[in-house]
Amino acid sequence: MRNYWAIKILKGIVFVTLGILLFGYITMHLWNWLVPALFSGPVITMSQAFGILILSKILFGGFKGGRWGGGCHCGSGRGYWRDKWEMKTANMSPEEKEKFRQGFYGKCGEYWEKKGTDNE
Repeated sequence: MRNYWAIKILKGIVFVTLGILLFGYITMHLWNWLVPALFSGPVITMSQAFGILILSKILFGGFKGGRWGGGCHCGSGRGYWRDKWEMKTANMSPEEKEKFRQGFYGKCGEYWEKKGTDNE
């Protein structure tokens, strides 16, 4: 089980790194394709492209809520999904709720089954 989480974390680090490199590469090539031709501006390097990405995040996205995604996480979070679950099951009988719950857990695996029993 420990290997599973180590591999999952390693994959996450690799994908995040590749994503950052891809965004930097795309930014650099778009800049070098458009800015010198349109505005007679300078050609930039990969590290300067990363700087532009970080600067644009600070200027336009901010660091609200301590996350890169901004402060409003509409449609996310535990309360949102709990409310959605309650709305979906509000008009169901206990038998229908149990059948719905079993179908959900069957699709989402053991992890959610264990978590679902703790939340009730």
